[in-house]
Amino acid sequence: MPAMNLDLTTVSIIYATALAILLAGYFTAISCKDLIRLLIALELMFGGVFMALIPLFSVAALASPAFAAAIITIFTSGGELLILIAAIVIQDRRKKNIFVSGIKAGGERL
Repeated sequence: MPAMNLDLTTVSIIYATALAILLAGYFTAISCKDLIRLLIALELMFGGVFMALIPLFSVAALASPAFAAAIITIFTSGGELLILIAAIVIQDRRKKNIFVSGIKAGGERL
């Protein structure tokens, strides 16, 4: 796989966009009221991480470790998505809604 040779301006734009997507995911996760929005927020955060991996492929010496990091991140994201979908289905079957306010943690109501 040949390297792309990105210039510093392009790399800066990619990292700024990745940071904006990551922050949007964090702020959405903090303020969400149901599990569907939490799922969307987590996927935004993983999208920001994926985008931050793109400049690693621009240098030939970093391409192999970048590919390994991308594979690990993809499997982590896939596992996280499946676990969160299972949590949403279980929550819906137990409570008949997907609102975060109905979830108990440590014996206390959130």
